Amino acid sequence: MRTLLNIALVVGTSISLVSCFNKEKPNYQYFPDMYVSPSYEAYGAYEAFPNEQSAMMPAENTIPRGFDKYDGEDTPAGLVASKEIHEYPLEVTEENLSTGSHLYTLYCAVCHGDKGDGKGILVEREKFLGIPSYADAGRSIVPGGIYHVQTYGLNAMGSYASQTSAKERWQIAMHVMDLKASLLGEPGLLDAAKKAAPEVESTETNNTESTGADTAGE
Repeated sequence: MRTLLNIALVVGTSISLVSCFNKEKPNYQYFPDMYVSPSYEAYGAYEAFPNEQSAMMPAENTIPRGFDKYDGEDTPAGLVASKEIHEYPLEVTEENLSTGSHLYTLYCAVCHGDKGDGKGILVEREKFLGIPSYADAGRSIVPGGIYHVQTYGLNAMGSYASQTSAKERWQIAMHVMDLKASLLGEPGLLDAAKKAAPEVESTETNNTESTGADTAGE
């Protein structure tokens, strides 16, 4: 008899405890921070952080190591001014042109085409339309303008400053000018540089001879 009473008491107690249990809201939580952890936005303002943001911004007027500052403005006037730049800060070499060709294939050819004729794979699939050739009449394709557009973007083309370094953008500009020359049937950059080299040497030689003659005359 006592055994039956004990069993009844245990069953009754269990039922009463289970009836008060809510699966969606437990009565007791062990380590509540593990159940309900604080969530912060990367750049949100919170009193818990000294500068009121969880991800600290760089100090004002600082630039990343290795960053090359570009003074051109991201404005229509800045674009026009950039087209006055016809020289490169890098030497025109086979290595720079080869690197520029590789980078162009990665970032530019899908729209502008491997030849620079505006017939990239995205154009052929009609994802983008109206991309002109580098050789189209009336287009001012010069090194400074190419660099400026890569840095800031233009129309439907976005900026590539986050994907490429300043040096890489100039290397791409070299390759674009090479493509333009090819489309127009003109000598490439290397050929033009080799052709110009003897002329420079000849001028320097003549200047030296002239200076020597003047000195002898004195």
